[in-house]
Amino acid sequence: MASDGSPVRDVHENQKKKKAVKIRRQRSDVEDTETQVEIQRLTEDGHAALQTGDNTAAVQCFKNALKAATKLSEGRLQRSCAFNLGAAYVEAGRPQKGLDLLSRSQSGERGERIADLQYNLATAHEALRDWTRAARHYLQAAQLYRSQGDACAEGDTCVRLAQCHLKRKEWNEAVDAFRRAAESYKLAGNTSAAALTLKDAGKHMLESDSCTADDIITVLTDSLEMSSDITDQETQGKLLMDVGLSFTQLRLFSEAAECYEQALHLVTSKPHRLAVILQNLGAVHNTLGQYEEALKYHKEAAAIHGSLGSRSAQGRCFSNLGFALVELGELEEAWESFLHAQQAFRDTDDPSGQWQVCEGLGGIKLQMRDPDKASQYYKDALQLLCKCQDVSSSVQERLVTKLSEALQQKLLLQQVGPPIQRAAPERQHNRQQKRRAAVISDMQQNRRQMLNGHTHEAEASGDRKLHGKVMMSSESMPETNRNLNNTYEKAEIQPEIFSGESTEDDLSSENTKLKPVHMNGGQASVRSAVTPPSKQPDSSKATPITRRLTSRFCTVM
Repeated sequence: MASDGSPVRDVHENQKKKKAVKIRRQRSDVEDTETQVEIQRLTEDGHAALQTGDNTAAVQCFKNALKAATKLSEGRLQRSCAFNLGAAYVEAGRPQKGLDLLSRSQSGERGERIADLQYNLATAHEALRDWTRAARHYLQAAQLYRSQGDACAEGDTCVRLAQCHLKRKEWNEAVDAFRRAAESYKLAGNTSAAALTLKDAGKHMLESDSCTADDIITVLTDSLEMSSDITDQETQGKLLMDVGLSFTQLRLFSEAAECYEQALHLVTSKPHRLAVILQNLGAVHNTLGQYEEALKYHKEAAAIHGSLGSRSAQGRCFSNLGFALVELGELEEAWESFLHAQQAFRDTDDPSGQWQVCEGLGGIKLQMRDPDKASQYYKDALQLLCKCQDVSSSVQERLVTKLSEALQQKLLLQQVGPPIQRAAPERQHNRQQKRRAAVISDMQQNRRQMLNGHTHEAEASGDRKLHGKVMMSSESMPETNRNLNNTYEKAEIQPEIFSGESTEDDLSSENTKLKPVHMNGGQASVRSAVTPPSKQPDSSKATPITRRLTSRFCTVM
């Protein structure tokens, strides 16, 4: 009989122990496998929640995935789960919490070489409005994407980098980032994105002190050439509109008009954009001295703005129309148009628009040799001017000079007596009536073709037959050819236009746009500063320049 310590018994005990260990390992492996499967499922559910915009559900999924990952000994899996949860917190509007988790997922030098991690860190800092750190991480991410051969991701990152520089008003750096983004998109074969990015580069080159006009024109021309690859008509129309504004800043008014005309047929489904483009076309034709051509655009734009309830924009269209009519010698029609503009500016409490209209009305009365009313309008303009900010002192000096001219004319008329009113020749009257009828007919036909019935109400209220015959010079109304309109989704909101130097406005978190250009007679005073834009059209459609903070996620397994 074998003893308790016999070799045979020991062998049996060892075998039992080994078997137990093996069973425990197998169970552990099964549990680990089940945990990994659960983490993968939670990660997939988190991605699905992000796709539907349910950020709260996404955070909960990634949080459960991280909790499950802590049961495993694999550090890489834990870092990946922390990475996803941090990005989800940023998406959910909790950037500081997200930044803390993202920092946990960064493992020494290795983390510094992970492009997506650097991108997410930049996104978190951007959400916290720490533009300097955000720019540093975006730059590092862009360099890593380039080293990986991911040109598209590099382009997206450079656009975000450019926006950070814009927040800090670092125009040169922003332009460099936009142009680098365009190069990356072209390398990736995405010419549509390259065209949009070059458009933004050209726009902000106007802010830079190191870019020549030739450089800007080259960039804008390249953007136009590639814009033919844009399949979405609305996006293409907006690009043409923005490039047109940039050409106007460069005083290339013929090129600007060509851009607006190309954009017309692309925005027929968006009456507010159509009104903006028509308004700008009218203003550009005024500047080019093509007043007959400008009339139909002014009237069309005023009618559509009116149907949309955009009274401020409608007032500017009537003001531009009045300027064109004065240049054509139609003073009575111009008078009525300025009165419409005056009422619109009163309705919207716009003293800037009101004083400019008063100046125009005063100029008309001065030409009609009615110095009493002219003097009153100039006095009203001076009073309204006091309510406006950032107006050049030269404007007040000009109004005072004109008031003096009106008073001098009054004294002269008192000495020599009132002038004899002469009737205009009948053939002149008939010619003007035919021209007005033709313009109104063209306007109605264009409206039907472009809006497909969208603005019939505006058509009924927008056409007015006006009368007048006396010629007037452009110098008498330097502010009446108003601004170009660069508003899209909210065409009724118009920026103030001043003849003095512009002031810098704060930037929004979306993107940037040019300030409008206003026309002074045959000359245009240009100012270009970065200001908050109205929201981009169709912001739900992802484009390379979409400014919604979007983090990057990994699939974990």
